[in-house]
Amino acid sequence: MRRLIDQVLYYATAPVRLFATSRRFRRIVGGIIVVAVCFKATLWALDYFLPQDTDAKQAVAKLPQLPPLQPATRSSYVIAPVAIALTAISQRLDSAAPRDLVGKNDNPVSGLLSKADIGITVGRGTVSVIGKPNELTVTTPLNGNLKITGQIASQAGNLVGGIGGLLNGALGKSVGQITDKVLDQNAEVRGQVIVRSQPAITADWRLQPNLAAQVALSDSAVSLAGIKLNVAGEARPLIDQQVNDQIKNLEGRLRNDPFIENAARDQWTKMCRSIPLGGGDTGLPPLWLEMKPVRAAAAQPQVDARNVTLTIGVQAETRIVPTATKPACPFPAKLELVPPMDNGKLAIGLPIDMPFTTLNKLLEAQLKGHVYPEDNSAPVEVEVRRASLAAAGDRILIALRVKAREKKSWFGFGAEANINIWGKPVLDQQNQILRLTDISLGVESEAAFGLLGAAAKAAMPYLQQALADKAVIDLKPFAADALKKVGTTLKDFQKNENGVQVDAAVDQLRLTGIAFDSTTLRVIAEADGTAKIAVTKLPSM
Repeated sequence: MRRLIDQVLYYATAPVRLFATSRRFRRIVGGIIVVAVCFKATLWALDYFLPQDTDAKQAVAKLPQLPPLQPATRSSYVIAPVAIALTAISQRLDSAAPRDLVGKNDNPVSGLLSKADIGITVGRGTVSVIGKPNELTVTTPLNGNLKITGQIASQAGNLVGGIGGLLNGALGKSVGQITDKVLDQNAEVRGQVIVRSQPAITADWRLQPNLAAQVALSDSAVSLAGIKLNVAGEARPLIDQQVNDQIKNLEGRLRNDPFIENAARDQWTKMCRSIPLGGGDTGLPPLWLEMKPVRAAAAQPQVDARNVTLTIGVQAETRIVPTATKPACPFPAKLELVPPMDNGKLAIGLPIDMPFTTLNKLLEAQLKGHVYPEDNSAPVEVEVRRASLAAAGDRILIALRVKAREKKSWFGFGAEANINIWGKPVLDQQNQILRLTDISLGVESEAAFGLLGAAAKAAMPYLQQALADKAVIDLKPFAADALKKVGTTLKDFQKNENGVQVDAAVDQLRLTGIAFDSTTLRVIAEADGTAKIAVTKLPSM
């Protein structure tokens, strides 16, 4: 019975006991919450009132100052083949050479015609040009007329009289009538003018044609009073004189023609300029590429079956400047003559100076707010709050302000610290980024990390290395922008007018080297491309 009474009392007082227990539980839970809130408030206050990157700033402030970078220029060059079509040469010669040769032969080859007048009228056909290695052959057909008027010379009469004395009277009388013969005879002249040229370029920007002419006439004869006369022999002196005069005149005009210099001056002026770079979507401040041509060289012309090719090279000094400039680029009076060059190449050197303040913005935009490890494989996660970059001797310091949290913590407790990543900068040319090698890591404020559990602290070296792998400077936006703008600028050189086609294009931009001082990172880039010029029409002489 007593046991039954105790059980009844136990169940009857259960609500009272449950109420008392729940009040105790709430007090415990409330206390825990108060402690957590206070702890959180303390951490927030520390973060708010104490500079978060004090340790990073102190680390940067302790770095030794490096000597400033010296002004840098790079050598750029354009080696362009200027292919002058043989058809253009033949058209120009055809329009310049006279169509007809008219004159008299005052010194007849035959004594028989010493009292006769020999007039020659010759017209030429179309000029054609054939090329073979190192030589041009220019040909044109000749068609004309040789007109002989006057009398047979007296020597012919004496000769005939002597012959007639040996014959009977009737035959001698008919032969003697030759001396009274009045001439009015026409004969056809046919032949060809062949001119050979071994063109050369001179140091004063002129073309030396080196012409040598030859006249070839077909054999033909005309009968004068029963005597055969060689037409080619009578016509050659006049034709030779006329052709030689024309060749001399043509060679003088070609030698004095400034068409090569004028074309070079035009391109020289276009190269002497500042090209806008940077800015826009790159995140970099506006920059300009200053191009200053300083030297010109050329190789001797090469002749083939289609073209005469002049290879001209221009060397320029290039540098990156913060504002647009107007460089002075005097045109060289003399052209350097050099052995054959690898033609059709374009290379532009770009020394790019970027302040660390600008790079800090790029780095922070790349890292801030990102949580590591990205694969969620560690018991703790680290969020990057700030990032900055500084030079330290031959190394680079990347200072990160991070916050670490344990994933299994009920209340999300965490701690902040500065992680310093030291390393030697190298260019990853393939991926166009700046990486650090020989990395060493340091964690400041490690006492704060002591709040984390053992598993979290054990994972920190892995997290630090993950941060180091991600702490790179991505230069692709600049490289892409520079390639685009250099390509756009080269369009100014491209033209197709007056029979001249200029093609220039940039195929790739490579990052080739770096240097830095305490305030500036210098990246050396090279833009590679092609250049060529085709001439299909020459200006009239």
